[in-house]
Amino acid sequence: MGDPRPRRSPAAPTLADKLRKHSTWLLLLLWFAVSLALFLSATPPAAAPLRRSSFLRSKPRALAATGAAAAPPVRIYVYDLPARFNRDWAVADARCARHLFAAEVAVHEALLAYTGRAARPEDADLFFVPVYVSCNFSTPNGFPSLSHARGMLADAVDLVQAGMPYWNRSAGADHVFVASHDFGACFHPMEDVAIADGIPEFLKRSILLQTFGVQGHHTCQEVEHVVIPPHVPPEVEHELPEPEKAQRDIFAFFRGKMEVHPKNISGRFYSKKVRTELLQHYGRNRKFYLKRKRFDNYRSEMARSLFCLCPLGWAPWSPRLVESVLLGCIPVIIADNIRMPFPSVLQWPEISLQVAEKDVANLEVVLDHVVATNLSVIQKNLWDPVKRKALVFNRPMEVGDATWQVLRELEVLLDQSQRRRYGGSWRA
Repeated sequence: MGDPRPRRSPAAPTLADKLRKHSTWLLLLLWFAVSLALFLSATPPAAAPLRRSSFLRSKPRALAATGAAAAPPVRIYVYDLPARFNRDWAVADARCARHLFAAEVAVHEALLAYTGRAARPEDADLFFVPVYVSCNFSTPNGFPSLSHARGMLADAVDLVQAGMPYWNRSAGADHVFVASHDFGACFHPMEDVAIADGIPEFLKRSILLQTFGVQGHHTCQEVEHVVIPPHVPPEVEHELPEPEKAQRDIFAFFRGKMEVHPKNISGRFYSKKVRTELLQHYGRNRKFYLKRKRFDNYRSEMARSLFCLCPLGWAPWSPRLVESVLLGCIPVIIADNIRMPFPSVLQWPEISLQVAEKDVANLEVVLDHVVATNLSVIQKNLWDPVKRKALVFNRPMEVGDATWQVLRELEVLLDQSQRRRYGGSWRA
């Protein structure tokens, strides 16, 4: 039988019943929240990045994001050396500040007026050592002599070491020098002697700004370096008509040393015989305007030319590279494996032609092909004022000019050096 008592419907649970039922979960939740709050309050803030030593000071690294008008953030301290290392040379001969090797003077003067220059050495990322080694015009032919260069640089380093502690802490790795002559850091105008002498031991950890640069191995570039353009007086850009307005009635132009017999009195072959071959192949060709004698107003001839031939001399580079760009004449570079300055800005394949030394005999065919195909494209790229400005050392420095580009390159080297240091020892 079933239960005779009537069944009652269960009463609805009260709030108290609900709280009792979930009290365990509420207590657990409350305990977790209190524990988390106590943990966070006791945890120290994230550690600040380790402070770099002053020659690896942290700075914004996105160079492209700084904008065209922004100054590179690298801070340079310029040593105030006695005048015998620099100013005395410039006073003694005005050519010191104007000839093709005068980048050493121009960079020094531009950095002295640079707004990012470090007033105190302890605030500097890099240290500039202003020594003018290419201003000794004591040779019979009037060209600079480098016979004193190594001794003068060694004296300057001794002075820097004795007067301040900054060289010794990095063995000179954050110190910058200019080597603006033929084979740069080897400090000799003849390649075989330069290679035999090598880079002075006391400069092997420093940074060299040098006009010399080639692809691949070479003794004279086995040092941290930036390839810079040869010096051309800034007024060249403005002394002749703007490139796009010039009347170009010369097809291909070269004026300079072309030896009928290329073996120099020293026993060396000048220009690796390239200039002699130019003379042999095109000396009587009316499309080629080739002259061996000096002419002070030769830049007016460049401004009239479609193509300006830039064959190697003793070294692969020459001031013609800069002069032709400034004057709107397409550089025809005949120097195998040459490295050009500031390639990210100038994009040399878009503004010049490169012909292999062995192909001099085919030069006319190459130039005719360019005229028939993409001459106007190359000229448009070449005549961009931004590209012309990047090759000029202004005093004071201007945004986008050659010294400004040097600072950008140095900033890249600083960034690379920091990554190497944090991956191991400093330039180990």
